[in-house]
Amino acid sequence: QVQPVESGGGLVQAGGSLRLSCAASGRTPSVAAMAWFRQAPGKEREFVAALRWSSRITYAADSVKGRFTISRDGAKKTVYLQMDSLKPEDTAVYYCAATSVWSGSDYYSDSMYGYWGQGTQVTVSS
Repeated sequence: QVQPVESGGGLVQAGGSLRLSCAASGRTPSVAAMAWFRQAPGKEREFVAALRWSSRITYAADSVKGRFTISRDGAKKTVYLQMDSLKPEDTAVYYCAATSVWSGSDYYSDSMYGYWGQGTQVTVSS
């Protein structure tokens, strides 16, 4: 069992930056990948970025490429989402997710991830 716990959300002006953190507790040696998703009011949850734990290979949605960076600290069992050049449309609840099974091409699908955090609110004002 892996329990992701997010932190770092808040209110920021457009063009600003925030860094989200997600600490994984529990049976962390079983983690194959971790990811960030987000859900804006009235919209479905969408993929933001993912990271394969062992290789550190990363993936990002087109909407955040060049602005958001996912990384990890293995010693702290923590994954980060550095968000720069934030836009009002980035406003959402951001969720951290983890999986113990890597399914390759399904990295952007929330169905691949069995462990979810409680979410953290990010609000970008214009």
